[in-house]
Amino acid sequence: MTTVFVAGSRAISKLNEQIRERLENIMRQQLSVLVGDANGADKAVQAYLAKCAYRNVTVYSMEVSRNNVGGWPIKRHFGAPTAKHDRHYYGIKDLAMAKNAAWGFMLWDGESKGTLTNVVNLLNTRKKTLLYLGPQRSFFNVCTFEDLYGVLNVSGIENAPLFLNTLGLGDPGAHPLRDSVRSEKVVTVER
Repeated sequence: MTTVFVAGSRAISKLNEQIRERLENIMRQQLSVLVGDANGADKAVQAYLAKCAYRNVTVYSMEVSRNNVGGWPIKRHFGAPTAKHDRHYYGIKDLAMAKNAAWGFMLWDGESKGTLTNVVNLLNTRKKTLLYLGPQRSFFNVCTFEDLYGVLNVSGIENAPLFLNTLGLGDPGAHPLRDSVRSEKVVTVER
């Protein structure tokens, strides 16, 4: 079964008609959805999928799941016990979703580094992303780094490679996806 990684910026807490239509298309195709547990886009997507009674969903979280609106199965991930709970820490579960998905559907507010990191991780595994750019209310197919540079340019970022280096990934596109950013242990919890 085809699996899609759906995620987005914490600043996006409401889904407009365009986004809901894309999620309905995913449900019509009976795709398996991997979604995170953060507030914002993750929680909004969860709420919409739950409202539609869609069951083919797995929530990825760290040790403690923050949101699981539909009571779906959870895949928990564990970082170093002393790790700061920042974008890199929660990136462990995001990296796992990028590895396990066939493609991505990202909702970007034009600022979130976490959402862009997800797109880079998908590109590094040669996976396509449908990227929704909130400020422009537009969708972009991102299949290559050149596509991503074009979206960044549309969003007002002129030097895309330099900007992507600020994500802390080194040189995006220059290497395959690393097997692990930090140690990771996966436990599936059925609800």
